[in-house]
Amino acid sequence: MRADDQPAAGSAAADPPHPAQLAVGIVGAGRAGTAMAVALTRAGHRVVAVSAVSQASLSRISQSLPGVRVVRPEQVVEAADLVLLTVPDDVLPGLVTGLAATGVPMDGRLVAHASGRHGLAVLDPAVRVGALPLALHPVMTFTGRPDDADKMTGISFGVTAPEPLRPVAEALVVEMGGEPVFIAEDKRGIYHAGLASAANHLVTLVVQSGDLLVQAGVPDPARMLGPLLGAALENVLALGDLALTGPVARGDAETVAAHVEVIAAAAPEALGAYLALARLTADRALAAGTLTSADAQRLLGVLSGPAA
Repeated sequence: MRADDQPAAGSAAADPPHPAQLAVGIVGAGRAGTAMAVALTRAGHRVVAVSAVSQASLSRISQSLPGVRVVRPEQVVEAADLVLLTVPDDVLPGLVTGLAATGVPMDGRLVAHASGRHGLAVLDPAVRVGALPLALHPVMTFTGRPDDADKMTGISFGVTAPEPLRPVAEALVVEMGGEPVFIAEDKRGIYHAGLASAANHLVTLVVQSGDLLVQAGVPDPARMLGPLLGAALENVLALGDLALTGPVARGDAETVAAHVEVIAAAAPEALGAYLALARLTADRALAAGTLTSADAQRLLGVLSGPAA
């Protein structure tokens, strides 16, 4: 049944929770795509076909979507009412253009991608041949484990959709366990930059901090960092800049200078990030009124020399 089909008069499906129970196809069954497919299956939809290339993706399909056909991307489109394009951001434009050029029927099919960066414009080649476009970006990191679909519960989805399709997008997100947050087309770039700056860079920062702690002789850095980082995250989500603490926020220039010295010796590749983040922290603390102008000047003096 297509998304725009209507149940017959008097049907038991007169008030369905979703516009239709859909045949779902996945092009690019990576971590996010597989998790979304499993979540949609749990909601009563049918995953009918997937495309994948890597052995990791094929193994993931076998484990999480047993029995689903693995076929070429254009065959996925042909078999599905809802096509999820879950490929890397930079691959998506070429994929959409290529699929539209194959001549595979798209009229009336929902074509959705899971990219954070892109909105609807990237789907224009498919729209020109009749596709109904959606951008459904789950705000979550996935590891490829079987429990990835469980992570959908309660998360936000960054959604961009044409006005007539907003109820469909909202219904799909809710069925996957998420909460739709509508993002304007021209704001997708800054939306994704904000998410990537937090989640992706956090991983790098924590791993780097763990490496420094190992050099300090700490046997289990994760055990030490867990409570500290958990409290910091909870505080900043509740308090914003007022949660800033530590030597930069206090204006302890000599301590910061000592940090610069030991990081330069132990992990010089991490020094640039430390300096940049310390400057940004000082700027925010100054703007929030938790750091005096005099202390900020002393800090900036410490932080500007090594960068040069």
